[in-house]
Amino acid sequence: MFTRRFALAATAVGGFVALAGGAEAQSWRSAYPELVFAVVPAENASGVTERYAPFVEYLSKELGTKVTLRVANDYAAVIEGQRNGSIHIAGYGPASYARAVVTGVKVEPFNTTVNNDGTIGYYSVFYVRADNPYKTIEDLKGKNLGLVDPNSTSGNNVPRFALNKMKINPETFFSHVTYTGSHENAVIALQQKTVDVAANWWNSDTDSNLTRMVNKGLAKKDDFRVIYKSDLIPNSPNAYLSSLPPDLKAAIAKAFEEAPTKAKAAFDKLSDGKDRGFVKVEAKEYEPVIELIKFVDQLRKQKS
Repeated sequence: MFTRRFALAATAVGGFVALAGGAEAQSWRSAYPELVFAVVPAENASGVTERYAPFVEYLSKELGTKVTLRVANDYAAVIEGQRNGSIHIAGYGPASYARAVVTGVKVEPFNTTVNNDGTIGYYSVFYVRADNPYKTIEDLKGKNLGLVDPNSTSGNNVPRFALNKMKINPETFFSHVTYTGSHENAVIALQQKTVDVAANWWNSDTDSNLTRMVNKGLAKKDDFRVIYKSDLIPNSPNAYLSSLPPDLKAAIAKAFEEAPTKAKAAFDKLSDGKDRGFVKVEAKEYEPVIELIKFVDQLRKQKS
């Protein structure tokens, strides 16, 4: 799935996999004795840690250097960590990656996941409680809206774009707009009646943040209804710093690509077994998302 810039042969060294071409590999290992991999908080910190820990352990073994997982407090922390060079690899949402690019962070997307049905995208949805009478967004005038994070694609930017198409200004149409901090928190706020409608990510009826929460015993699926679903959004990219050595970039991409076969359990844990693998992506594939966040930024300026 990846076009490699370098032909890399693997050979076991001291329990780790070292890349052939020795001198170059050793050069980047001495310059990068630790690589930091950070992920935007789509769920709460303990969930991110549990989901990613086996995969990060696999990356450490494959790359032959320590890989440390950083659980970010918010989406902006991942962007700023890549800006200052303290985060080498980042698991973004499409809009947070676009925000990094727009604000001058030098990063390169290198892959995204393929869904179980072969698609490479997901949706933004609006949930309401099943016991509420609301059928459309228009029914929620004067109620409370729960968004996720200003840099969330499905939890803020796409919802704002959709509301604008409905000629709705969230800050005046709703009684209150709340950023909950994570997709899980948005569902919990709806569950606890802090908000009356909540934005979230959704792949399919059996693959969403809500179904993930159901599997963890945090919610009941039948307690919620979808009243709006967006057009398809490109799947979330993984991106590394542009400044990393080419052979290190190639090694990272190769390790991700081979994870579904070399570390199937660790890979499956990332998505509850719902993803097929990784596929290469390039920056141009996220240009529509960059245009989206620029549009949403302009909306804010016009309505502030």
